[in-house]
Amino acid sequence: MAHSNGFDRTRKVVIGIIDILIYHFSILLSFLIRYSWELPARNYQAFEEASIYIYIGFILLNILFGIYILYNKQKSDFLYLTIIVQLLMTILIMAMTFVGRWFAFPRTIILISFIVSTILLYLWRTLIFKLYERIDGTKTVMVVGTEDNCRKAVHNFENSKNKRHVITKAVMNNYYENIKKHMQSVDIVYLAGHIKDEEKTKIYDMLIRNQKKLFLNTSFENMVLVNPNMMSIEDESVIEVSNFKIPPEDDLIKRIVDLVVSLILTVIASPIMLVTAILIKATSKGPVFYKQVRITKDQKEFNILKFRTMSATAEKDSGPVLATANDTRVTTIGKYLRSLRIDELPQLLNVLKGDMALVGPRPERPFFVDQFNEENPYYYLRHNVRAGITGYAQVYGKYATDFNSKLNFDLVYIKKYSFILDIKILLQTIKILFDKVSSQGLEEQAEIGDIPNSIEIIK
Repeated sequence: MAHSNGFDRTRKVVIGIIDILIYHFSILLSFLIRYSWELPARNYQAFEEASIYIYIGFILLNILFGIYILYNKQKSDFLYLTIIVQLLMTILIMAMTFVGRWFAFPRTIILISFIVSTILLYLWRTLIFKLYERIDGTKTVMVVGTEDNCRKAVHNFENSKNKRHVITKAVMNNYYENIKKHMQSVDIVYLAGHIKDEEKTKIYDMLIRNQKKLFLNTSFENMVLVNPNMMSIEDESVIEVSNFKIPPEDDLIKRIVDLVVSLILTVIASPIMLVTAILIKATSKGPVFYKQVRITKDQKEFNILKFRTMSATAEKDSGPVLATANDTRVTTIGKYLRSLRIDELPQLLNVLKGDMALVGPRPERPFFVDQFNEENPYYYLRHNVRAGITGYAQVYGKYATDFNSKLNFDLVYIKKYSFILDIKILLQTIKILFDKVSSQGLEEQAEIGDIPNSIEIIK
């Protein structure tokens, strides 16, 4: 078992530099392929003069798409992420050729370099990922908490798309002594449930002294401490806990960006929306648009707009029901609209009206909001911000997860909010189109079974 610290920041910088060199070589090779292994002086000089801007855009897109974060990836992830980034780079370079007429970059080179760079970068990233797996290895985890906490944790880890973390021990009682006795046989200790403060402090101290990695669950008490402000008052350092709100100045900038971007996207998407409206009208009875009351900031109600993907009488007899995977109420054309997210396009009008934002917690119906508020006393906190077309939970979570898990993602988003985070979520939303699971409805929750025999239970 390798006990390395993984790919730290320095290694990521080195990988990024090599990425740039490979991308540069790809463009150079594209010139040589296009011009029979001779470099056209004028075109190549124009590229060299603009190369710094191209490479900055290249690195920024790679960072925003999380390409240099390896622990939560599979090899297939690098294929579609590389394709997406290189496609966006193609669009960026084409835009530069239109804006800067001095940039004489032949269109054929753009196409060839897209193909060449995608192949070379994917092969390089596959090599790095295999090296990462060999060096960093699979990390063994000791989960700590009640039996229910441990069962949920095991279920979650075992259903993860990658196997970077494997639970080998479950401590269900006498936490401090059992962790002390067995911690040398694992890489990570995961506190999955509530532990009394006195015992928890002793566990923290022990793990820090032994340089063991510690995972904490996203309970409210842990979430409160995310993104604190450190203050010094005379001789005392004070931790100021941040609220579950976006600062007013950031919220104003967010709103301005929402208005500008949604207006541009509405204009760009208008031909697609027109074709979609015609297809819906031609293939099923009922209105083109579907209006439904949802809840947004400050628990205000609004009518969300979507292209209709179900029959017009879908909930006539059943009442409010969450959509499920393989829902028989979904029309034939509706399945395609959902898988491509086209049904969400009319929500750009909700953004323009101010009911929604481009990024934020997905809006729920009043019926379910009342139900969730009764089950979780902190559910109201997600309504401190505008509801969004896409969000942190949609990018980093699973569609079929329960509302408590989605709430945790939403609260993390509010706590960690930044303009860059919004850009990152918007860009990473593109990759959801490649994930069939994320476009399905809510699956029936898989029953959380007993802890497998392969995991040592310690009580």
